[in-house]
Amino acid sequence: MTLLTSFLPIIDERSRILILGSMPGVESLRLQQYYGHPRNQFWKLLYELFETQISQVYEEKVSFVQSNKIAVWDVIESCYREGSLDSNIREEKANDFGALFKAYPDIKTVIFNGGKAHETYKKWIGFKSTSDLSFHKLTSSSPANTKKYEQKLREWSVIMDLLKDS
Repeated sequence: MTLLTSFLPIIDERSRILILGSMPGVESLRLQQYYGHPRNQFWKLLYELFETQISQVYEEKVSFVQSNKIAVWDVIESCYREGSLDSNIREEKANDFGALFKAYPDIKTVIFNGGKAHETYKKWIGFKSTSDLSFHKLTSSSPANTKKYEQKLREWSVIMDLLKDS
């Protein structure tokens, strides 16, 4: 098995919400893009929430989330994994959230894109050390999650409510 490493965060001083995945899948790693698999619904969900036409250009997607006060990162910095399934992740090492939250103190909300991101954060970081943050676990945008898109969109709409409060 090969050691896999995550990407640097998409983040800037405007960020108020941090969306965390677990670890990029094979296609995302190949493309060096967050949520690069064409069937992953992450970008579709966000663009639809903001009632904006989805871009196919990755750099525009990055600008889009940043301009909407959203940061994107992964809980896992590195791990071993065959394929793309979270259930195959072994020997994970978490990213340095202490440094991230210190560098970006305006982040007030952490959203987990799926159960593995939530479980891994709980295991390695915990929720007590960051009591000024709110946490929300959402259904994964992954094509492996078979929940209907409309249900995911309703669930993900909490992002709009959270941004109103930021």
